[in-house]
Amino acid sequence: MTPLRLGYLYGIGAYLLWGFFPLYLKLLRPAGPLEILAHRIVWSVVFVALLLAALRNIGFLRALLRRPRALAGIGVAAALIAVNWGTYIYGVNSDRVVETALGYFINPLVVVLLGVTVLRERLRPAQWVALGVGGLAVVVLAMDYGRLPYLALTLALSFGGYGLVKKRLGLPAAEGLFVESAVLALPALAYLGWLIAAGDAAFGHVSAGHTVLLMLAGAATAIPLLLFAGAANRLPLTSLGMIQYLAPILQLGCGVLIFHEPMPPARLAGFALVWAALIVFTVDALRASHRARAAAMATAPAPA
Repeated sequence: MTPLRLGYLYGIGAYLLWGFFPLYLKLLRPAGPLEILAHRIVWSVVFVALLLAALRNIGFLRALLRRPRALAGIGVAAALIAVNWGTYIYGVNSDRVVETALGYFINPLVVVLLGVTVLRERLRPAQWVALGVGGLAVVVLAMDYGRLPYLALTLALSFGGYGLVKKRLGLPAAEGLFVESAVLALPALAYLGWLIAAGDAAFGHVSAGHTVLLMLAGAATAIPLLLFAGAANRLPLTSLGMIQYLAPILQLGCGVLIFHEPMPPARLAGFALVWAALIVFTVDALRASHRARAAAMATAPAPA
């Protein structure tokens, strides 16, 4: 199998798992969002530690401890991904899967906005158009909800910021997830201990199957991230960018078709504006990629 085809398989596998993740989270009730988040953190540490031990790759920690700026960046990344995970769990288990899907639809636009505001990047005209249409979509959706779609905006901003920090850190997927989860593990364990002492923990008190599902939260977190890393190492960014829409499409389908969440005309109009912005954004990215390849070929030295 060629690396390109393997990359597509990894990418589609990652986004399929993320797309159907709401179905898994619904099974974790009646555990509350914070308890689910704490288990997700703790079991991620366990799962990835076992994986790294199997690969004999624990030694990277010694080198990392000598990089205080990298450790500070990991702390920021850990805080952002905790906000993202917690918001997503809360959204799914409060029957707002459609709004969480919106967050991942607008995430590419938020990434572009972060590029302008944080990295001082210059946007092409089509990117400005996409941002403008996306902003209009948020206004329409705010009018429909009677409030800002704060769950969607929190998800998009936290994941966009997480991606920005991770890009600067440059850590591999498994090692990065292990250290980020380890940073969060002590407060997560403390919270779980408090729940158990108060007699409010769902873990071990619902059923054996429910307990196993909570323990599998680490694998459910790590496996799609590892698949994504495999795809990112083999696919062009434009191809990876196209596949990323698979997850929110599936999440939206889960919300509307499986969980029967409402989709009134005004909300549908807001989503339509988001999709229009994404079409403009994607077409512009494909054109820019084509122009860059053409320019590279034109300046490449002729074969001897």
